[in-house]
Amino acid sequence: MIRPLNDAFAVAPQIRPQDVPAIKAAGYVAIVNNRPDDEESGQPAGDALRAAAEAAGLGYTAIPVTAAGFSHPQLDAMAAALTAADGPVLAYCRSGTRSCNLWALAAAKAGRDPGLLTTQAAGAGYDLSGIRPMLDALAGPKAE
Repeated sequence: MIRPLNDAFAVAPQIRPQDVPAIKAAGYVAIVNNRPDDEESGQPAGDALRAAAEAAGLGYTAIPVTAAGFSHPQLDAMAAALTAADGPVLAYCRSGTRSCNLWALAAAKAGRDPGLLTTQAAGAGYDLSGIRPMLDALAGPKAE
């Protein structure tokens, strides 16, 4: 189930290679995989999803997020993937939560308003209250 956060970005729970044609048909131009391989039994391998995305003419970036949490290199990689895409991006993980959180953290680091990010995430069913202090810190001080 794809959950758009804005016109340029959406998240989803685990996708499968056979889902890629429908993702392309929905207008997405790139896929970001935020799930490490072998996190769960039966999960499709990232390489299989990369092959399916590339065969469909979609961009593909792997930015795995483990239980260790988020790091600045992951935020920077997400920002780079979003910037490189010439159209809407779909990111996925097990439930969509890590993808949503990584998007919000990368966007805050780029200077986007944490309040707007929180509202957009809530509209898609995700609660960013647990990372709101990090969003505020990454966004920096407000202009007077």
